[in-house]
Amino acid sequence: MKKNFFGTALLSATLAFGGLGLAQAADFPSKPLTLVVGFGAGGSTDIQARVLANVLQENLGQPVNVVNQPGAGGAVSLTRLMHNNDEGHTFVYAGTAGTLTFAPHAHETSFSLDDFRYVASITTVQHAIVTGKDRPFGDTWEGLLEYAKANPGTSYASQHALDRILIEHIMEKEGLDLRIVPTSGGAGMAPLILSGDVAFGYSGGTHSGYAETGEMPVLLSLDKDRLIAFPDAPTLAEAGYDLDLSDFRVVVVPKNTPDAHVERLAEALEAATKDPRFIEITEERILMPVTFVAEAEVTQMLRDQSENYRQLLEEMGGVVE
Repeated sequence: MKKNFFGTALLSATLAFGGLGLAQAADFPSKPLTLVVGFGAGGSTDIQARVLANVLQENLGQPVNVVNQPGAGGAVSLTRLMHNNDEGHTFVYAGTAGTLTFAPHAHETSFSLDDFRYVASITTVQHAIVTGKDRPFGDTWEGLLEYAKANPGTSYASQHALDRILIEHIMEKEGLDLRIVPTSGGAGMAPLILSGDVAFGYSGGTHSGYAETGEMPVLLSLDKDRLIAFPDAPTLAEAGYDLDLSDFRVVVVPKNTPDAHVERLAEALEAATKDPRFIEITEERILMPVTFVAEAEVTQMLRDQSENYRQLLEEMGGVVE
């Protein structure tokens, strides 16, 4: 009799906790959500995020408001997310995984990779080194190198610490003396490149908006493969640099977000990757592949990348300030 009592109690508890998980999933979201973009308005991350928000709110049944919190290559938005306690109602759409995997090794940050959960990755980033139209060195990497060697002080637009260490690596290897111009996101970089005020620079995806006009030629692909819209531009490896800066966009929530809420967000994100509006803005307008990678796999990808960047920084002696 006693054994049966404990068995019944255990079964009841199991069902109760299972019911609680289902209840949490059914109750989420219980209020409007906030999608935080860690870059300024107008860049490729922001443009994509606004369409994503519209698609998500239809699936989740609550408004999804987009808020821009630019600063430090996306680190400001992640720092603020650490202190958020609304259980997944606020999440960051990280435009570059390097903010999570590179920044904590490059300099002091208030967060680490283990401080968050990674709901899913939904886009492969097509980032690049770009220039403007009708430059004196043309639109090839070889032409840029020749010009920069002959013209010390040639300007380069940098957006964050990761692209800065990349260009420092290239400067050291090629014997270049460049003038580094800090910018804030694609919206800050684009006017400088298009006007000719800066010779070349890093782009996280803004260049794709100029694929048809040719106003922002790509000099180098920073993905392991050549870019979809700029197949003539060589990869870093093809240009002779033993580096892989492959990147992806990931949805980030606080560490304490309940499993049921993460699962519900993941379901909505996977549905968004099949929505024609999200596919159109991503693959046809900003020209990045749509790829859904679930929490477990994307978390491992981030851990692997983090270790690779740690080793790179050790070899380079840290970021040059």
